[in-house]
Amino acid sequence: MTEEIQFYLSEAEESMQKAVQHTGSELTKIRAGKASPAMVEGLRVDYYGTPTPVSQVANVMAPDARTLLIKPWEKNMLGEINKAIKNSDLGLNPQQEADAIRLNIPALTEERRRELVKQVKNETESGKVAIRNIRKDVNDSLRKLQKEGTSEDAVRDAEAKVQKLTDAYIVKIDELLTKKEAEIMTI
Repeated sequence: MTEEIQFYLSEAEESMQKAVQHTGSELTKIRAGKASPAMVEGLRVDYYGTPTPVSQVANVMAPDARTLLIKPWEKNMLGEINKAIKNSDLGLNPQQEADAIRLNIPALTEERRRELVKQVKNETESGKVAIRNIRKDVNDSLRKLQKEGTSEDAVRDAEAKVQKLTDAYIVKIDELLTKKEAEIMTI
């Protein structure tokens, strides 16, 4: 197998790995009824005129399964964090204390659990589409190599390997879906 084909195969695998990692990180942002610091990971606060992630201006902890505690390193950030939480799509009501903000995570209703499962399925489907697009791009590149003189058998073998990679990474995304779905539906 030529070096060019090997290059495309390794690049495909690396890209597919990144797609699975991205899908996994997006799934951690979907709350499953349990308090997790990852829930506020995407939240940005105004830190002296610069939008900054909450985790860079405060300590975010989950003291129990239903509570998040955000302790800013500077007291003047309490108001900014409070405002950012209220303006976000988290759907949580922050309770400001002397030096921290407490977020109580309500128990999920059956209807909300089903909505979250739909959201998880949409996110995992996006991951699968990304992997299929990677497969398409690599196969197009392999066909260009064939036009440039690489043997048809070598290209066909490479395409089969790309398909095996695609199948393997789609199974990984399905595993993420199954795990997150079980987490959400468990009361």
